[in-house]
Amino acid sequence: MTAMNLDSSRAGAMHFLWGFWYPALRSEQVRRHKLVRAMLLDVPLVLGRDGAGKPFALRDVCPHRAFPLSFGQFDGKTVECAYHGWQFDAHTGQCRTIPSLTEDSKLKCERIYAGSFPCEERDGYVWAFMTSPEGRAVNEPPPAPPELPVFSASYKIAHLYADLPCGVDQAIIGLMDPAHGPFVHQAWWWWRSRRSIRNKEKTFEPIPDGFRMSPHAPSANSAPYKILKLLTGEPATTMIDFVLPNQRFEQIRAGRYWLSSRTTVTPIRRDFCRLDFCAAWNILPWFPVVSFIINVFGPRFIRQDTEVIKKQVMGLQYEDRMMLIDDADRQARWYFELKAAYQEAQRTGAPLQHPMSGPVTLRWRS
Repeated sequence: MTAMNLDSSRAGAMHFLWGFWYPALRSEQVRRHKLVRAMLLDVPLVLGRDGAGKPFALRDVCPHRAFPLSFGQFDGKTVECAYHGWQFDAHTGQCRTIPSLTEDSKLKCERIYAGSFPCEERDGYVWAFMTSPEGRAVNEPPPAPPELPVFSASYKIAHLYADLPCGVDQAIIGLMDPAHGPFVHQAWWWWRSRRSIRNKEKTFEPIPDGFRMSPHAPSANSAPYKILKLLTGEPATTMIDFVLPNQRFEQIRAGRYWLSSRTTVTPIRRDFCRLDFCAAWNILPWFPVVSFIINVFGPRFIRQDTEVIKKQVMGLQYEDRMMLIDDADRQARWYFELKAAYQEAQRTGAPLQHPMSGPVTLRWRS
Protein backbone atom coordinates (compact mmCIF):
# COMPACT_ATOMS: atom_id res chain seq x y z
CA MET A 1 0.00 0.00 0.00
CA THR A 2 1.28 3.47 -0.83
CA ALA A 3 -1.55 6.02 -0.92
CA MET A 4 -5.33 5.91 -0.72
CA ASN A 5 -7.96 8.59 -1.21
CA LEU A 6 -10.18 8.76 1.86
CA ASP A 7 -13.42 8.81 -0.09
CA SER A 8 -12.68 5.29 -1.34
CA SER A 9 -13.28 4.04 2.21
CA ARG A 10 -16.20 6.32 3.06
CA ALA A 11 -19.16 4.14 2.09
CA GLY A 12 -19.98 3.81 5.78
CA ALA A 13 -17.60 6.42 7.13
CA MET A 14 -20.23 8.86 8.36
CA HIS A 15 -22.40 6.19 9.96
CA PHE A 16 -22.32 6.18 13.73
CA LEU A 17 -21.23 3.07 15.62
CA TRP A 18 -24.00 1.67 17.83
CA GLY A 19 -23.59 -0.80 20.66
CA PHE A 20 -20.93 1.19 22.53
CA TRP A 21 -20.67 3.37 25.63
CA TYR A 22 -20.25 7.11 25.01
CA PRO A 23 -19.64 9.87 27.58
CA ALA A 24 -22.85 11.90 27.58
CA LEU A 25 -21.96 14.60 30.12
CA ARG A 26 -19.50 15.28 32.89
CA SER A 27 -20.72 14.10 36.28
CA GLU A 28 -20.89 17.63 37.63
CA GLN A 29 -23.40 18.55 34.91
CA VAL A 30 -25.96 15.95 36.06
CA ARG A 31 -27.58 16.88 39.35
CA ARG A 32 -30.07 15.09 41.54
CA HIS A 33 -33.76 15.86 40.87
CA LYS A 34 -32.84 18.02 37.84
CA LEU A 35 -33.31 17.24 34.16
CA VAL A 36 -30.58 18.18 31.70
CA ARG A 37 -30.51 17.88 27.94
CA ALA A 38 -27.72 16.34 25.88
CA MET A 39 -27.16 15.04 22.37
CA LEU A 40 -25.27 11.90 21.35
CA LEU A 41 -25.04 10.47 17.83
CA ASP A 42 -27.82 12.82 16.70
CA VAL A 43 -30.08 11.38 19.43
CA PRO A 44 -31.64 13.89 21.87
CA LEU A 45 -31.26 12.75 25.47
CA VAL A 46 -32.60 13.85 28.82
CA LEU A 47 -30.45 12.89 31.78
CA GLY A 48 -30.82 13.13 35.52
CA ARG A 49 -30.22 11.37 38.83
CA ASP A 50 -32.81 9.45 40.81
CA GLY A 51 -33.34 9.84 44.54
CA ALA A 52 -30.33 7.62 45.24
CA GLY A 53 -28.09 9.62 42.92
CA LYS A 54 -27.94 6.98 40.17
CA PRO A 55 -27.89 8.57 36.70
CA PHE A 56 -30.38 7.74 33.94
CA ALA A 57 -30.75 8.61 30.27
CA LEU A 58 -33.99 8.69 28.27
CA ARG A 59 -34.62 9.68 24.68
CA ASP A 60 -35.80 13.28 24.96
CA VAL A 61 -38.99 12.63 23.01
CA CYS A 62 -42.36 11.72 24.53
CA PRO A 63 -43.85 8.78 22.53
CA HIS A 64 -47.26 10.48 22.70
CA ARG A 65 -46.82 13.77 20.81
CA ALA A 66 -43.01 13.98 20.50
CA PHE A 67 -42.80 16.71 23.14
CA PRO A 68 -39.31 16.99 24.73
CA LEU A 69 -39.39 15.29 28.12
CA SER A 70 -36.66 17.62 29.35
CA PHE A 71 -39.27 20.39 29.72
CA GLY A 72 -41.17 18.27 32.23
CA GLN A 73 -40.97 17.49 35.93
CA PHE A 74 -38.97 14.83 37.76
CA ASP A 75 -39.84 13.54 41.25
CA GLY A 76 -36.83 11.28 41.74
CA LYS A 77 -38.50 8.23 40.14
CA THR A 78 -40.56 9.27 37.12
CA VAL A 79 -40.23 11.88 34.40
CA GLU A 80 -43.49 13.70 33.66
CA CYS A 81 -44.14 15.17 30.23
CA ALA A 82 -45.14 18.84 30.44
CA TYR A 83 -47.65 18.51 27.56
CA HIS A 84 -50.17 15.90 28.78
CA GLY A 85 -48.69 14.70 32.07
CA TRP A 86 -47.65 11.22 30.93
CA GLN A 87 -45.16 9.76 33.40
CA PHE A 88 -42.25 7.45 32.55
CA ASP A 89 -39.92 5.40 34.71
CA ALA A 90 -36.61 7.25 34.69
CA HIS A 91 -34.48 4.14 34.11
CA THR A 92 -36.60 1.89 31.90
CA GLY A 93 -38.75 4.48 30.09
CA GLN A 94 -41.89 2.44 30.85
CA CYS A 95 -45.04 4.53 31.01
CA ARG A 96 -46.51 4.60 34.52
CA THR A 97 -49.41 7.03 34.24
CA ILE A 98 -51.62 8.58 31.54
CA PRO A 99 -53.84 11.12 33.33
CA SER A 100 -56.42 11.33 30.52
CA LEU A 101 -57.34 7.61 30.69
CA THR A 102 -60.70 6.71 32.19
CA GLU A 103 -61.12 3.72 34.49
CA ASP A 104 -62.73 1.63 31.74
CA SER A 105 -59.99 2.36 29.17
CA LYS A 106 -58.51 -0.74 27.52
CA LEU A 107 -55.20 1.00 26.78
CA LYS A 108 -52.43 -0.57 28.84
CA CYS A 109 -50.01 2.26 29.51
CA GLU A 110 -47.34 -0.12 30.82
CA ARG A 111 -46.85 -1.35 27.26
CA ILE A 112 -45.75 2.10 26.16
CA TYR A 113 -42.11 3.08 26.47
CA ALA A 114 -40.03 6.16 25.97
CA GLY A 115 -36.64 5.33 24.53
CA SER A 116 -34.09 4.55 27.25
CA PHE A 117 -30.37 3.89 27.36
CA PRO A 118 -28.28 2.03 29.97
CA CYS A 119 -26.46 4.63 32.03
CA GLU A 120 -23.42 4.41 34.33
CA GLU A 121 -20.93 6.73 35.96
CA ARG A 122 -17.15 6.34 35.65
CA ASP A 123 -14.11 8.60 35.99
CA GLY A 124 -16.15 11.78 36.37
CA TYR A 125 -18.46 11.14 33.39
CA VAL A 126 -22.00 9.89 32.92
CA TRP A 127 -21.88 7.29 30.15
CA ALA A 128 -24.79 6.14 27.97
CA PHE A 129 -24.81 2.84 26.11
CA MET A 130 -26.16 3.79 22.70
CA THR A 131 -28.14 0.78 21.58
CA SER A 132 -29.99 2.35 18.65
CA PRO A 133 -31.41 5.73 17.60
CA GLU A 134 -34.75 4.75 19.14
CA GLY A 135 -33.35 3.65 22.51
CA ARG A 136 -34.69 0.13 22.32
CA ALA A 137 -34.28 -2.08 25.37
CA VAL A 138 -31.31 -4.45 25.32
CA ASN A 139 -31.86 -8.19 25.60
CA GLU A 140 -28.86 -8.69 27.84
CA PRO A 141 -26.85 -6.38 30.09
CA PRO A 142 -24.26 -4.32 28.20
CA PRO A 143 -20.55 -4.70 28.94
CA ALA A 144 -19.05 -2.59 31.68
CA PRO A 145 -18.42 1.02 30.66
CA PRO A 146 -14.84 2.12 29.91
CA GLU A 147 -12.68 2.83 32.91
CA LEU A 148 -9.41 4.72 33.06
CA PRO A 149 -6.63 2.32 34.14
CA VAL A 150 -4.92 3.36 37.39
CA PHE A 151 -1.98 1.68 39.09
CA SER A 152 -2.05 2.77 42.71
CA ALA A 153 -4.64 3.47 45.37
CA SER A 154 -3.73 7.15 45.65
CA TYR A 155 -3.60 9.44 42.63
CA LYS A 156 -4.64 12.80 41.21
CA ILE A 157 -7.14 13.21 38.36
CA ALA A 158 -7.96 15.98 35.88
CA HIS A 159 -10.45 16.55 33.07
CA LEU A 160 -10.33 18.70 29.94
CA TYR A 161 -12.82 19.08 27.11
CA ALA A 162 -13.27 20.93 23.83
CA ASP A 163 -15.90 21.24 21.11
CA LEU A 164 -14.82 20.14 17.62
CA PRO A 165 -16.83 21.52 14.67
CA CYS A 166 -16.35 18.49 12.43
CA GLY A 167 -17.45 14.92 11.80
CA VAL A 168 -16.25 12.15 14.09
CA ASP A 169 -14.02 10.49 11.48
CA GLN A 170 -12.12 13.68 10.77
CA ALA A 171 -11.57 14.25 14.48
CA ILE A 172 -10.45 10.70 15.23
CA ILE A 173 -7.90 10.43 12.44
CA GLY A 174 -6.58 13.80 13.59
CA LEU A 175 -6.31 12.43 17.13
CA MET A 176 -4.12 9.52 16.01
CA ASP A 177 -2.07 11.45 13.42
CA PRO A 178 1.64 11.22 14.39
CA ALA A 179 3.10 13.68 11.85
CA HIS A 180 1.46 17.06 12.53
CA GLY A 181 3.10 17.80 15.88
CA PRO A 182 6.16 19.82 14.77
CA PHE A 183 3.95 22.02 12.59
CA VAL A 184 0.78 22.45 14.65
CA HIS A 185 2.23 22.28 18.16
CA GLN A 186 5.30 24.47 17.76
CA ALA A 187 5.92 26.16 21.09
CA TRP A 188 8.78 26.54 23.50
CA TRP A 189 6.90 24.47 26.05
CA TRP A 190 6.16 21.52 23.73
CA TRP A 191 8.29 21.22 20.59
CA ARG A 192 11.68 22.85 20.06
CA SER A 193 11.16 23.73 16.37
CA ARG A 194 10.75 22.05 13.01
CA ARG A 195 14.42 21.13 13.34
CA SER A 196 13.34 18.64 16.00
CA ILE A 197 11.83 16.36 13.33
CA ARG A 198 13.53 12.98 13.33
CA ASN A 199 12.98 9.41 12.19
CA LYS A 200 10.44 7.39 14.18
CA GLU A 201 9.94 3.64 14.23
CA LYS A 202 7.11 2.11 16.26
CA THR A 203 5.66 -1.38 16.49
CA PHE A 204 1.89 -1.86 16.51
CA GLU A 205 -0.15 -4.93 17.40
CA PRO A 206 -3.84 -5.85 17.19
CA ILE A 207 -6.00 -5.79 20.32
CA PRO A 208 -9.76 -6.45 20.61
CA ASP A 209 -11.66 -3.72 18.71
CA GLY A 210 -8.47 -1.73 18.22
CA PHE A 211 -4.69 -1.57 17.93
CA ARG A 212 -1.77 -0.82 20.23
CA MET A 213 1.48 1.07 19.86
CA SER A 214 3.62 -1.37 21.80
CA PRO A 215 5.51 -0.16 24.90
CA HIS A 216 8.48 1.97 23.89
CA ALA A 217 10.72 4.80 25.00
CA PRO A 218 8.93 8.15 24.52
CA SER A 219 9.90 10.55 21.75
CA ALA A 220 13.07 12.44 22.55
CA ASN A 221 11.69 15.69 21.13
CA SER A 222 8.60 15.86 23.36
CA ALA A 223 8.94 18.23 26.32
CA PRO A 224 6.46 16.50 28.71
CA TYR A 225 8.45 13.27 28.60
CA LYS A 226 11.66 15.18 29.30
CA ILE A 227 10.01 16.78 32.32
CA LEU A 228 8.85 13.36 33.54
CA LYS A 229 12.36 11.97 33.37
CA LEU A 230 13.70 15.03 35.17
CA LEU A 231 11.11 14.69 37.95
CA THR A 232 11.38 10.95 38.50
CA GLY A 233 14.98 10.23 37.56
CA GLU A 234 13.69 7.05 35.92
CA PRO A 235 13.64 6.05 32.23
CA ALA A 236 10.08 6.22 30.95
CA THR A 237 8.07 3.93 28.69
CA THR A 238 4.77 4.68 27.03
CA MET A 239 2.04 2.51 25.49
CA ILE A 240 -0.82 3.86 23.39
CA ASP A 241 -4.06 2.05 22.51
CA PHE A 242 -6.87 3.00 20.17
CA VAL A 243 -10.15 1.19 20.82
CA LEU A 244 -13.46 1.52 18.97
CA PRO A 245 -15.52 3.52 18.82
CA ASN A 246 -13.54 6.60 19.87
CA GLN A 247 -11.00 6.01 22.63
CA ARG A 248 -7.26 6.67 22.81
CA PHE A 249 -5.51 5.40 25.95
CA GLU A 250 -1.94 6.27 26.88
CA GLN A 251 0.01 4.85 29.80
CA ILE A 252 3.38 6.29 30.80
CA ARG A 253 5.44 4.43 33.38
CA ALA A 254 8.68 5.54 35.05
CA GLY A 255 9.66 3.27 37.92
CA ARG A 256 6.91 3.46 40.51
CA TYR A 257 5.47 6.58 38.91
CA TRP A 258 2.76 6.51 36.27
CA LEU A 259 0.40 8.68 34.25
CA SER A 260 -2.67 7.23 32.57
CA SER A 261 -4.89 9.17 30.16
CA ARG A 262 -7.92 8.57 27.97
CA THR A 263 -9.10 10.82 25.16
CA THR A 264 -12.53 10.28 23.60
CA VAL A 265 -13.99 11.96 20.54
CA THR A 266 -17.77 11.71 20.83
CA PRO A 267 -20.09 12.50 17.92
CA ILE A 268 -22.80 14.90 19.03
CA ARG A 269 -24.13 15.47 15.53
CA ARG A 270 -22.81 14.42 12.15
CA ASP A 271 -20.92 17.70 11.89
CA PHE A 272 -20.03 18.31 15.55
CA CYS A 273 -18.04 16.37 18.16
CA ARG A 274 -16.78 16.78 21.70
CA LEU A 275 -13.30 15.88 22.90
CA ASP A 276 -13.01 14.68 26.50
CA PHE A 277 -9.60 14.15 28.09
CA CYS A 278 -9.18 12.45 31.45
CA ALA A 279 -5.82 11.86 33.12
CA ALA A 280 -4.75 10.28 36.42
CA TRP A 281 -1.25 10.19 37.89
CA ASN A 282 0.77 9.55 41.03
CA ILE A 283 3.83 11.60 40.01
CA LEU A 284 4.93 13.82 42.93
CA PRO A 285 1.36 14.39 44.18
CA TRP A 286 2.65 16.91 46.74
CA PHE A 287 4.12 19.10 43.96
CA PRO A 288 1.55 20.34 41.39
CA VAL A 289 3.79 20.28 38.32
CA VAL A 290 1.80 17.60 36.46
CA SER A 291 -1.47 19.35 37.28
CA PHE A 292 0.03 22.60 35.97
CA ILE A 293 1.15 20.97 32.71
CA ILE A 294 -2.27 19.38 32.12
CA ASN A 295 -4.46 22.31 33.17
CA VAL A 296 -2.37 25.13 31.69
CA PHE A 297 -0.53 23.68 28.72
CA GLY A 298 -3.16 21.02 27.95
CA PRO A 299 -5.90 23.48 26.88
CA ARG A 300 -3.40 25.32 24.68
CA PHE A 301 -2.38 22.05 23.03
CA ILE A 302 -6.02 21.11 22.43
CA ARG A 303 -6.78 24.62 21.15
CA GLN A 304 -4.07 24.25 18.50
CA ASP A 305 -5.69 21.04 17.24
CA THR A 306 -9.12 22.67 17.32
CA GLU A 307 -7.93 25.58 15.20
CA VAL A 308 -6.50 23.18 12.63
CA ILE A 309 -9.79 21.29 12.47
CA LYS A 310 -11.76 24.52 11.95
CA LYS A 311 -9.50 25.48 9.05
CA GLN A 312 -9.61 21.99 7.55
CA VAL A 313 -13.41 22.12 7.56
CA MET A 314 -13.16 25.16 5.28
CA GLY A 315 -11.26 23.09 2.73
CA LEU A 316 -13.52 20.07 3.06
CA GLN A 317 -16.46 22.20 1.94
CA TYR A 318 -14.91 22.16 -1.53
CA GLU A 319 -12.91 18.92 -1.58
CA ASP A 320 -13.86 15.88 0.47
CA ARG A 321 -11.02 13.71 -0.78
CA MET A 322 -8.21 13.27 1.74
CA MET A 323 -5.18 11.17 0.84
CA LEU A 324 -3.85 8.62 3.32
CA ILE A 325 -0.23 7.58 2.82
CA ASP A 326 2.02 4.93 4.33
CA ASP A 327 3.36 4.79 6.96
CA ALA A 328 2.34 7.98 8.76
CA ASP A 329 -1.37 7.54 7.93
CA ARG A 330 -1.59 3.78 8.45
CA GLN A 331 -3.35 4.20 11.80
CA ALA A 332 -6.09 6.17 10.07
CA ARG A 333 -6.50 3.33 7.57
CA TRP A 334 -6.77 0.81 10.39
CA TYR A 335 -9.46 2.95 12.00
CA PHE A 336 -11.62 2.96 8.86
CA GLU A 337 -11.02 -0.75 8.31
CA LEU A 338 -11.91 -1.54 11.93
CA LYS A 339 -15.04 0.55 11.69
CA ALA A 340 -16.13 -1.22 8.50
CA ALA A 341 -15.33 -4.62 10.02
CA TYR A 342 -17.41 -3.85 13.12
CA GLN A 343 -20.38 -2.72 11.04
CA GLU A 344 -20.14 -5.88 8.92
CA ALA A 345 -19.97 -8.05 12.04
CA GLN A 346 -23.07 -6.30 13.41
CA ARG A 347 -24.88 -6.87 10.12
CA THR A 348 -23.99 -10.55 9.75
CA GLY A 349 -23.55 -11.68 13.35
CA ALA A 350 -20.13 -13.07 12.45
CA PRO A 351 -17.00 -12.35 14.54
CA LEU A 352 -15.18 -9.12 13.73
CA GLN A 353 -12.43 -9.67 11.16
CA HIS A 354 -9.54 -7.59 12.44
CA PRO A 355 -7.61 -5.76 9.67
CA MET A 356 -4.30 -6.56 11.41
CA SER A 357 -3.06 -10.14 11.35
CA GLY A 358 -0.13 -9.51 13.67
CA PRO A 359 2.53 -6.99 14.74
CA VAL A 360 3.48 -4.30 12.21
CA THR A 361 6.40 -1.86 12.33
CA LEU A 362 5.75 1.61 10.93
CA ARG A 363 8.32 4.28 10.09
CA TRP A 364 7.80 8.01 9.58
CA ARG A 365 9.37 11.36 10.43
CA SER A 366 7.97 13.76 13.01
